[in-house]
Amino acid sequence: MAMRINRLADAQPFAPQGHSGVGPVHLQGGEASPTEGLTVVLSHYLPGAQAEMAAQPCETIYVVIAGELAVISEGTDETLHVYDSAHFTAGTLRQVINRTSLPASMLVIRPKSR
Repeated sequence: MAMRINRLADAQPFAPQGHSGVGPVHLQGGEASPTEGLTVVLSHYLPGAQAEMAAQPCETIYVVIAGELAVISEGTDETLHVYDSAHFTAGTLRQVINRTSLPASMLVIRPKSR
């Protein structure tokens, strides 16, 4: 099958360790589709939600698609706005916080876990 369509309405939520107030769903990969090399997750962050400081398990890209999120990594504290992105190498420590009073959303793109 050359093309696989996944509908957001069918995406299943999951609860990653170290996340509070965050609602992620797999858009591709994971339980959503049999991808070979990567996963795409849509994560919704409620006001005050966060992913605690932890090492990235593999190379990862964040793309903010709504609202704004603070990303803290190795002494740097940056606010990402809509369509801003961040790249992390494997092992990089990072924390993500929604410091605003509005929800925020981002795509998380990374290699598929083996």
